[in-house]
Amino acid sequence: MTPDTQSDATQALLLRIADALERLAPLRAPVTDFDAADAFVWQTEPPRCEPVPRVNRVDMELLHGIDRVRDQLVENTSRFARGLPANNALLWGARGMGKSSLVKAAHAHVNLGIPAGDSRLKLVEIHREDIETLPALMARMRTSRHRFIVFCDDLSFDADDTSYKSLKAVLEGGIEGRPDNVIFYATSNRRHLLPRDMMENERSTAINPGEAVEEKVSLSDRFGLWLGFHKCSQDEYLAMVEAYVAHHALPVTMETWRPEALEWATTRGARSGRTAWQYVQDLAGRLGVVLTPAGA
Repeated sequence: MTPDTQSDATQALLLRIADALERLAPLRAPVTDFDAADAFVWQTEPPRCEPVPRVNRVDMELLHGIDRVRDQLVENTSRFARGLPANNALLWGARGMGKSSLVKAAHAHVNLGIPAGDSRLKLVEIHREDIETLPALMARMRTSRHRFIVFCDDLSFDADDTSYKSLKAVLEGGIEGRPDNVIFYATSNRRHLLPRDMMENERSTAINPGEAVEEKVSLSDRFGLWLGFHKCSQDEYLAMVEAYVAHHALPVTMETWRPEALEWATTRGARSGRTAWQYVQDLAGRLGVVLTPAGA
């Protein structure tokens, strides 16, 4: 083999090795364009923030019966958007009373007050089953000029679930902790996110069981703002229906919709904002009226 042939063979071998190493190397994470939208959904395969062109939300003025918690969440969100201290928020309580709707409405409401040209507040939804990837999501947002609400709907943990440790570390306990430009909002049907048998397990495995961290302290108390949602009264339920009927200009009198709305709630065994909206959807369908989505 001549020196030139040997050199060509060596170069070809090096190229094959370089090509093989490049295929083995992990893919570089794409840079997220957070200017593409005001809302995103965190996807893990592959890891990315998927823009949401139009958020499925209810206008703030249609959320009735939750005035106190509404004002608290809007104030907390507004402070955060202005760069002031604010708390992670846990919205807990009765089903269908507008917990997730309030988070999305507060985000939109606060953005309306941000002057044109200023950085807008971003809403990023993470699914419950992806909580373990929360540190990776936080890393993407840490260096951004934007401010973010990371939102997890219907958050709770089963007895054999250890992913709650990722959430604990991110909220306060990790070395890096929560980035200054990120706040975490979650909804849950129960006030304490961990079942009692998980608390007992933590106590039994502690060196000193008496000093084991209580369930509510170990996770739920990392949310500085607890907002409780309770079942609504009949008057509050009817006020919700009335607001929807007026907002969508449905051609129907109170004498017609009121007894129907009460019967609708009775047959479902619940009075809530969700029940009110389901009745209005049925009513609009029977009247032949197309409901305009919020924000459209």
